[in-house]
Amino acid sequence: MTTTAITHISALVTNDPSLGDSSPLGLIRDAAVVIEGDRVVWTGASSKAPATDNAVDAGGRAVIPGFVDSHSHLVFAGDRTEEFNARMSGRAYSAGGIRTTVAATRAATDEQLSANVARYLAEALRQGTTTFETKSGYGLTVEDEARALRIAARHTDEVTFLGAHIVSPDYADDPAGYVDLVTGPMLDACAPYARWIDVFCERGAFDGDQARTILTAGRARGLHPRVHANQLGHGPGVQLAVELDAASADHCTHLTDADVDALAQSATVATLLPGAEFSTRAAWPDARRLLDGGATVALSTDCNPGSSFTSSLPFCIALAVRDMGMTPDEALWSATAGGAAALRRDDIGRLAPGARADLVVLDAPSHVHLAYRPGVPLVHEVWRAGERVVAPRSAPYGG
Repeated sequence: MTTTAITHISALVTNDPSLGDSSPLGLIRDAAVVIEGDRVVWTGASSKAPATDNAVDAGGRAVIPGFVDSHSHLVFAGDRTEEFNARMSGRAYSAGGIRTTVAATRAATDEQLSANVARYLAEALRQGTTTFETKSGYGLTVEDEARALRIAARHTDEVTFLGAHIVSPDYADDPAGYVDLVTGPMLDACAPYARWIDVFCERGAFDGDQARTILTAGRARGLHPRVHANQLGHGPGVQLAVELDAASADHCTHLTDADVDALAQSATVATLLPGAEFSTRAAWPDARRLLDGGATVALSTDCNPGSSFTSSLPFCIALAVRDMGMTPDEALWSATAGGAAALRRDDIGRLAPGARADLVVLDAPSHVHLAYRPGVPLVHEVWRAGERVVAPRSAPYGG
């Protein structure tokens, strides 16, 4: 296989504490990384890089692992601009707005939905996201949920069945009947296309008992649980996630001390989604409390048309540092290695020998610029599975 060395890297983030400065970021200064095929095979000082077939000069730029977005909702149609505008004028967010997107998604063709997914994924890739999870949840019928997952599976292996997003409008007067549908015919139709099962355990959506029933049924079909938990208020979502060994409890905005302790003592990752708080003017999750309590934290976009219409993990990093108590190092780790942990993957989110060669070259000397220069397009180029998929920007880097 062809080998490629990327040399003259000002600061290489490996996310491997055994490398570089022994910090969680495993930072190597004046570094190089060698790719063979789709894997990283060597990291170290640029002056000691082995001979390779190809060489790329990073020109003193920083290199980080590709971002891992472990929570998004990309199979949808329609627009909720009016809802956002009204909310920014004082109306509180509630789960009911999802119904607007459900109607538009049901009316869209497969081609329209697939084109939307491709569009937002390309947008995310240009901002450094090389792995993403995405969900169903805007169909809420057997046919529409299954087609959403079929479409999602064309674009990623990290596909989540979220038939339990809200109770379908068709079952507004029979929520128990909808739970039966989700755990029966809908699960039968959707399980072949998904790796994960998720539920919105929240007021206005599903209570703890309903969520347990849905997640347990999914687990019996080989789908691993994830949970939308504790976004709009205190509730049973986090405890349920830990009880069922869910890969992640997502949102985690309203937590008790017992919730934090449960997360810290489990393999369940607390996935924080600051785009949602930004877009709803809700209280920020307390990342500092979770980190100090010993929980593993991921950062993701929650890209969706209603409550967090951003595909930018750099933006989420800046929010987490500014408003959630995270350091720049912690926020970057959470958007890369943390996202990988939330997907129970050890081949991504790091740049150490054996990892998939997903990396981002920044037009900056340090990853800290992601928070230091919010809103600035700092991604110079992107490599995924050893292939350069976003070409270098033409302007030279000034250092």
